[in-house]
Amino acid sequence: MTDNTNHSPPVTVLSSLQAWLTTETPQSRFQAKMTQLYRGWQSLRSNPLALVGFLILVTLILVAIFAPLLATHGPSEQNLAMRLAPPGSEGYLLGSDEFGRDIWSRIVFGSRITLMIVVLVACTAPVFGLLVGTVAGYLGGWPDMVLMRITDIFLAFPRLVLALAFVAALGAGIENAILAISLTAWPPYARIARAETLTIRNADYISAIQLQGAGSLRIITGHIWPMCMSSIIVRVTLDMAGIILTAAGLGFLGLGAQPPMPEWGAMISAGRKFLLDHWWVATMPGLAIFIVSLGFNLLGDGLRDILDPKGEQS
Repeated sequence: MTDNTNHSPPVTVLSSLQAWLTTETPQSRFQAKMTQLYRGWQSLRSNPLALVGFLILVTLILVAIFAPLLATHGPSEQNLAMRLAPPGSEGYLLGSDEFGRDIWSRIVFGSRITLMIVVLVACTAPVFGLLVGTVAGYLGGWPDMVLMRITDIFLAFPRLVLALAFVAALGAGIENAILAISLTAWPPYARIARAETLTIRNADYISAIQLQGAGSLRIITGHIWPMCMSSIIVRVTLDMAGIILTAAGLGFLGLGAQPPMPEWGAMISAGRKFLLDHWWVATMPGLAIFIVSLGFNLLGDGLRDILDPKGEQS
């Protein structure tokens, strides 16, 4: 007795899904969004360097989530008998520091601090900069002059120097370091948002919305913000490397995360005394900062190619 059962439904479902995602005539707003995301993923996948950056970011997130499973020791667990053990020692993959703490485990748990800094800064500085830039660009006049002069004052100082000033005023600690970084990171987003707003505030569709009786707040949030998002997203991704380095710099100077928190900049600061004889103590967290910063830069370049069609024409 032959079995005439058709075993091809999964292939049919996948083909239908792909056709639904690649259609030129979406039937709903949701389908249009999914089609746009799918095409963006295809563009990202076709760029090897951007894909490497994306995989590094995904790895950082997974390491932060599963840190207790990946770490072989507690991040603050000391074993003075294994003090300054070299990489590859029994139970110490990347060696140990001056207190016998496992460097691998501290780097793994330190990824949570790095990811927390990135997320909190990305959720505050771009939003504030977007608000300031769009309000200044849309209203013009004295609001534009006042807001942009304040922005220029912040841009006149190097980010790390300004962050040091804020942390010195607020006090050392990871929370104050994140707040200081956010306070110094918003001006570039304000400049970008203002430039985008100036190019579209006199567009025909904005005039049509004004004739319908829409207020300034509705126009800014509902029609100008979406037009600025692609530039802001690219800038956020490219800025993350600088934000990580600023946070590491504050930790290196003792103004960021405080001991015994496994923050990468603080680990480098503690290991610089042993750099000549026990290089791994400072080098391993430095490599972690380098890899994550490289990943954000590669991903930012890829997103710029995807979200900025003008860049491809130039």
